[in-house]
Amino acid sequence: MRADLNISLTFRQILDLVKQLPRQQKIKLTKELEKEAIDSKLSQILQSFQTDKLSQDLIDEEVEAVRQELYERSQKH
Repeated sequence: MRADLNISLTFRQILDLVKQLPRQQKIKLTKELEKEAIDSKLSQILQSFQTDKLSQDLIDEEVEAVRQELYERSQKH
C-alpha cells in the first residue's frame, strides 16, 4: 500500500534541501531538470509548427516537386 503525500514548500525551502544533497545527487537532479526543460521546449516548438492548414497531399506534392528539381539539377552536371 502506498500513501501519496502532498507537501507545500517554498522555492527557498527546496533550494535549502538541494544544497544538502551529496554532489552526485545534485548532478543527477540537474540532469533531470535539464531533460524536463528540453522536453518542454521541444513540445513548445513542435506545437508551434502544428497546423491543420497543410494536408498530407500538399506535403507530398511539395516533396515530389523538390525531388524532381534536385534530380533535374543533378542531370545537368
